Amino acid sequence: MSVNVYDVSYEMEKAIRQSNEYNQLKKLYDQVNADESANQMFQHFRDLQLQLQQKQMMGQEITQEEVEQAQKTVALVQQHPTISKLMEAEQRMSMLIAELNRIIMKPLEELYGPMQL
Repeated sequence: MSVNVYDVSYEMEKAIRQSNEYNQLKKLYDQVNADESANQMFQHFRDLQLQLQQKQMMGQEITQEEVEQAQKTVALVQQHPTISKLMEAEQRMSMLIAELNRIIMKPLEELYGPMQL
């Protein structure tokens, strides 16, 4: 019996969309977007995060000033209750995706052995 992995993948997408983790994340994301000041603060945080990730991916060094700015920004957004809850929900969603990835990669790991990063 042959299984179409794409069909199964789309079923997985539906299951993720129906999960408590995703629905909580979406609810909090909508709340942050509905609050203008929270939205601006969160967008600033995400922009800074993306800039630093891009620098790392390009092999550029992150300056001490950039590290300090990032730390201040993280501390600021963590003080906002809704953004803080959103970040916690993002973390839970990330953990779910990581676990799903481990499950999906299990056949290759059994075939080749554990992947080394």
